[in-house]
Amino acid sequence: MQAEQVDARRAVEELKELADLTGGPDGARRVAWTDEWAKAREWLRGKLEEIDGVTEIQTDQAGNLWATAPGESEKTVLLGGHIDSVPNGGWLDGCLNTIAALEVMRVLAPQQRPVTLRLVDWADEEGARFGRSLFGSGAAAGTLKPDDVRGLKDRDGVALPDALAEHGVDLDRVNEAGRQLENAVAYLELHIEQGPVLERMNLPLGAVLGTFGVKRHVVRFTGQHAHSGSTPMDVRRDAFIAAARSAIAFRDDAASRDDVRATTGFVNVRPAIVTAFNGWCEMSLDQRALDAGVLADMLAKAKEASERIAEEEGVSVEWEKVWEIEPIPFDEELIAFAEEACNEVSGSSHRLPSGPLHDAAEMARLMPTVMLFVKSLRGLSHTKDEDTPEEDLEMSVQALHRLAVRTMEWAKK
Repeated sequence: MQAEQVDARRAVEELKELADLTGGPDGARRVAWTDEWAKAREWLRGKLEEIDGVTEIQTDQAGNLWATAPGESEKTVLLGGHIDSVPNGGWLDGCLNTIAALEVMRVLAPQQRPVTLRLVDWADEEGARFGRSLFGSGAAAGTLKPDDVRGLKDRDGVALPDALAEHGVDLDRVNEAGRQLENAVAYLELHIEQGPVLERMNLPLGAVLGTFGVKRHVVRFTGQHAHSGSTPMDVRRDAFIAAARSAIAFRDDAASRDDVRATTGFVNVRPAIVTAFNGWCEMSLDQRALDAGVLADMLAKAKEASERIAEEEGVSVEWEKVWEIEPIPFDEELIAFAEEACNEVSGSSHRLPSGPLHDAAEMARLMPTVMLFVKSLRGLSHTKDEDTPEEDLEMSVQALHRLAVRTMEWAKK
């Protein structure tokens, strides 16, 4: 198993081939559970069928596509990704994972290996049509429950169960996909960073520490609206001012910490007219951190700040939890392997967390997992302007290959 055999240039050319097949002037259009996604899937299946050593290609009960190259042991290392995109997406998000894994399979599948190697193309990582991300990996991991998503509809009113049925998936059987993970001992995934960190450090590659935990709330302030001309400044109970001051406090707290996030994404006010200040205001707060204790402290400090500011502004405040997920750290040994692979290929590496969620987050609940990141120009993703230098893409494919070789040797023990 020699790493130099991988043809990384071929992988880049196949990324372009897929972009030509399922893209256009407005970007990628491989939204899951659509005809364009199915076309991309058939293209990928055709490539997999050409690989010597791949003995089985199948689609499981959740719509995930699997290709298997048996080894000396049934212990299995998984190479994962997703070929679906957001509407008008970029040419790399998701499909780099699968096409890089495809190239690694081309090299490793024909060789004698101590363990089995499998490629998985997860169904509907993005959740772009029905709003439920990590569908296929969540179904396999058991975190997606059919009853929780049964009522979802797309913008045209099409129900999720009906869209799944069009692609041969029965919603009530999706958790049977978990059988595919019975012998899995490690999961590896390559992804563009989707952020600016590696580019700012002038580095092509990085080893990912894990995915951020998220706490998401709506914060509501209630005061009393009144006429903007007749009410003196010192007696106003302005809910928007309390919210604005709180948003700044949330930001400043995050800025004082090491590598966390705090974002106010929307603000709504009432009465929202030019001749009155606002007696009611609600805003979102999305907080993210890799350490659960830090994330909990961020939330506590945010609540303390909002309550103090509300009292100073003569308003009340209430918090409503919208959603949360715990931080998901990746495996320390595999992180070290990923770092070694990056260093060998590019001469440098950097350890960094992932702000966005990925299928790897679902797999990390069940088995040792790690991700590789490759630089994103200007930190852009989920847009047709997404890009990465081609030489960096080639290095990322080489690094995934080296990581896979190391992981298979580790897994045989």
